[in-house]
Amino acid sequence: MVKEQAQAHGKGAGASPARRAGDHGRHGRLSRERVLTSALELVDREGLSALSMRKLGAELGVEAMALYRYADGKDALLDGLVEALYLELEEQLTAEPGPSTEEPAWRSELHRIARATYDVCLTHPQAVPLLTTRMLAVPLAQRPLAVLKDHERVLALLREAGLDETRIPAIFRAFTAWLLGYVSTELRPMVDNADEPDPSFRLGLHRMPPQELPTLRETAPALADRGGPEGLAAGLDALLDRFAEME
Repeated sequence: MVKEQAQAHGKGAGASPARRAGDHGRHGRLSRERVLTSALELVDREGLSALSMRKLGAELGVEAMALYRYADGKDALLDGLVEALYLELEEQLTAEPGPSTEEPAWRSELHRIARATYDVCLTHPQAVPLLTTRMLAVPLAQRPLAVLKDHERVLALLREAGLDETRIPAIFRAFTAWLLGYVSTELRPMVDNADEPDPSFRLGLHRMPPQELPTLRETAPALADRGGPEGLAAGLDALLDRFAEME
């Protein structure tokens, strides 16, 4: 699936052999899976701004027009990247059953989903912004099936737990907001100059006026450290405990 690594990438349209108008690329016949895999690899390597139908076609050894049978434009390709991330999440959840814990099964499974999502996002940090921007642009029913299956998985857990039907949507929204918000915060760039050994200059604290931003300057070094899976789990526990108190 999306974890499969393509081999022998070209160095660009100028360095690649003559591209084909059909859908037989340099590695054989195209498929939606191959197109999305290559698109995700391109974004992992060069960032979202580098993704275009033309550049992806060069990666695969075909004309850009050959890709339109698998994605009918740039927006569809971006939605395909979201699909690829959620397919990878689904694979990870299927391959790694949850450990036995003393927690209720539904709560333990929410933790497992959150951790797997965190791992997938940190594997593909350049694509993570799409998890919010595309969801803001795409109505529920038009989202990729892999995304909808993730929604279904979480909602079914909450229903199977016997939670009040009026609270299930609130918990679902809170869980989603915490998970995506935490990952986005983890991946925000903090380093101003990676070559600077002095922590203050590395973070660019000299650019922040001390009279106006004293607390931020003091806290920035700690903010630059990731909270990691432990912070994700602690926040999720606090969230679920809060809803438990409402019973």
